[in-house]
Amino acid sequence: MHGGGINAYFKYRIDAACSLFRHKKIRYIIVSGDNREKNYNEPKMMKKELIKKGIPSNFIYEDFYGISTLHSIVRVHQIFKQKKFTIISQKFHNERAIFIGNCLGLDVIGFNAKNITFDSKIQIREIFARIKALWNIVLYSIQTN
Repeated sequence: MHGGGINAYFKYRIDAACSLFRHKKIRYIIVSGDNREKNYNEPKMMKKELIKKGIPSNFIYEDFYGISTLHSIVRVHQIFKQKKFTIISQKFHNERAIFIGNCLGLDVIGFNAKNITFDSKIQIREIFARIKALWNIVLYSIQTN
């Protein structure tokens, strides 16, 4: 998406959210992501795609400050008042997100959207993302206690 087009990870996550909504497995959708750059707004792009696929806009909530997985999960709990929710992403990301949610005492499950065949860049990035997540949980715990 950063390069201008919709990437496959994004597409598969949107498709999964639409399917869950249509099958009444979820009632609302919170789209959370980065929008720090003037021409890059993840929540706005996600909402636009969901609406194009038939999801009514009044069932979609935007979180413009989800600059990391930790921020998104904390905000779903603190801003949107949810203790129990489903994260829709690929398996590698859901594993990290569920770990973070569990560390925060939340009842979080993941729905694994279709994945892309082996992507070494993503696997390497995920190693560092998991280390960062662990570090952020420690820092967050210190700050909130």
